[in-house]
Amino acid sequence: MSETKAEAEAKRRSKFLVVVDDTDEVRVAVRYATRRARNVRSGVVMLRVIEPVDFQQWAGVAEMMRSEAHEAAENLLQKLAEQVNQESGLMPELVIREGVAKTEILALVDEDPNIRMLVLAAAPSAGSEGPGPLVSALAGQMAGDLKFPITVIPGGLSDEQIDRLT
Repeated sequence: MSETKAEAEAKRRSKFLVVVDDTDEVRVAVRYATRRARNVRSGVVMLRVIEPVDFQQWAGVAEMMRSEAHEAAENLLQKLAEQVNQESGLMPELVIREGVAKTEILALVDEDPNIRMLVLAAAPSAGSEGPGPLVSALAGQMAGDLKFPITVIPGGLSDEQIDRLT
């Protein structure tokens, strides 16, 4: 079955990548990426990386934990995708990977040349040990490994503040 013109165009357009985790500030990153993508007619890719479970002596337990983690990741991504679609009319690509977050992000970026920006949200400084491990790693030591810019959004922004930025 051949793809339609719209499907072919969607594959060629640039995309904003958002790494989805369990932090409160991920909502800010998703909203910013969605607004920017809508305004510049791009796409959004939401990546959820599941850390591997190592229970070799308890294979059944490890498989159950892995299955539960995948189900939770799917539920979270679907919930965020519905929110993105309601706010912008866009339907984001949803990707679930198992491994180390930094490694999986770099692998996805290598596989999809249309990803042109990584959007992260930094944890608000109140009660925080810094911007977060992923922001620290990607915006610091790994920034040179990427072939596009990283946008780090303050995690405490309101929806109205995000909208003014985009």
